[in-house]
Amino acid sequence: MMKVYHEQDIDEKVLEGRRVAVIGYGSQGRAQALNMRDSGVDVVVGLRPGKSWDRAVADGMEVKPVLDASVEADIVLMLIPDMAQPTVYGEEVSQVLKPGKTLLFAHGFNIHYGQIEAPEGVDVVMVAPKAPGPEMRRQYEEGFGVPALVAVHQDASGHAMETALAVAKALGSGRAGVIETTFKDETESDLFGEQSVLCGGVDQLIRRGFKVLTEAGYPPELAYFEVLNELKLIVDLIYKSGISGMYEAVSDTAKFGGMSMGPKIVDDHVEENMRRALKSVQDGSFAEKWIGEFEAGSKEFRRLYEECRNLEIERVGNRVRQMSGLEE
Repeated sequence: MMKVYHEQDIDEKVLEGRRVAVIGYGSQGRAQALNMRDSGVDVVVGLRPGKSWDRAVADGMEVKPVLDASVEADIVLMLIPDMAQPTVYGEEVSQVLKPGKTLLFAHGFNIHYGQIEAPEGVDVVMVAPKAPGPEMRRQYEEGFGVPALVAVHQDASGHAMETALAVAKALGSGRAGVIETTFKDETESDLFGEQSVLCGGVDQLIRRGFKVLTEAGYPPELAYFEVLNELKLIVDLIYKSGISGMYEAVSDTAKFGGMSMGPKIVDDHVEENMRRALKSVQDGSFAEKWIGEFEAGSKEFRRLYEECRNLEIERVGNRVRQMSGLEE
């Protein structure tokens, strides 16, 4: 069993007198900075001039250039995109990362795959909230929080875990549960989940279900509702009650059809593909490919994204969401 911490297990006083520099103000950066600030933590946001800077100022945050924020901070939280982190770290953060400071991540990619190497004397920890930033902020504002993972890569002070837990509590995650793990396990399981189920797997099931229905002559709007729109309702049921709880909430026809036909669609062949995806994460070949793609200018990345944006189901979805009042 993994070790789980709750609010009563965590000493938030560990952060008293310590300043946290949040580097980045995107989805996660904004949510984490606001949650920590509202929990009484001394937070400064480190940014380069632009829209994010203006938004952080509008939110009432103290904002400084990355280097200045890092100089002042006792804890530097890296919340810019994975591929941008090594450059910003190397050019700015590392220059002022002195012994006694803490380098904090929300995902283990750059530490696990050796893209960032912290000096001796610095604690290296991770607090990984298991939700997108806006959802984490919403739940915090409602008096709850989202679960989080914590891990220690380098414990120079002997108190690195206490720091990670205190940050998790300040984010609101102590209310939901904070699970102790490792950088390796968080990184590899997270990448696998994104690729095989949460993003890649669901994406392809939707695309291919839409294709099969429309090729068979069904109206694209009908296909959209059946393979995409209703997916949220099903996922919400699974989120709240588990897989069996979802089946309890649908018709007997849906139960039988789903349980009898599902294994014929997502079969052993798919499972083998998932094992290959996991192996590429474990042996580092996926990371090597992604880093190489980024360094070469991200041409294939942009091609894949444009291909997705131009799918027929995306055009149909825009019309349906406007009709439903979900988009202007």
